[in-house]
Amino acid sequence: MIEQIRPADLAQWLARERAHGEPVVLDVREPWEWQTASVTADGFELLKVPMASIPARLAELDRDRPVACLCHHGGRSMQVAHFLAQAGFGHVANIAGGINAWSSEVDPGVPRY
Repeated sequence: MIEQIRPADLAQWLARERAHGEPVVLDVREPWEWQTASVTADGFELLKVPMASIPARLAELDRDRPVACLCHHGGRSMQVAHFLAQAGFGHVANIAGGINAWSSEVDPGVPRY
């Protein structure tokens, strides 16, 4: 089962998962979405890889590092989180509500679209 974390709870998840390696937030939205709204990496590495590119770029990701997946509302990121878990990633979570929830829970300066 993929862990669901709210953006407001991400810092707590990061602190807990840091014991398994430096955490990564994997933003799986499209480039136009990143240009519209993006999060600031704070306590994690931010990687931007569109969902459709994940299978071809899987080797770029470290299976031993904790990964929290992010998209617009949480649907695409949940699919990617399941894919990563099936590919042997041991510490995977989905950021429930996506960047839309990030804007309301963490940083109101992040535009909503």
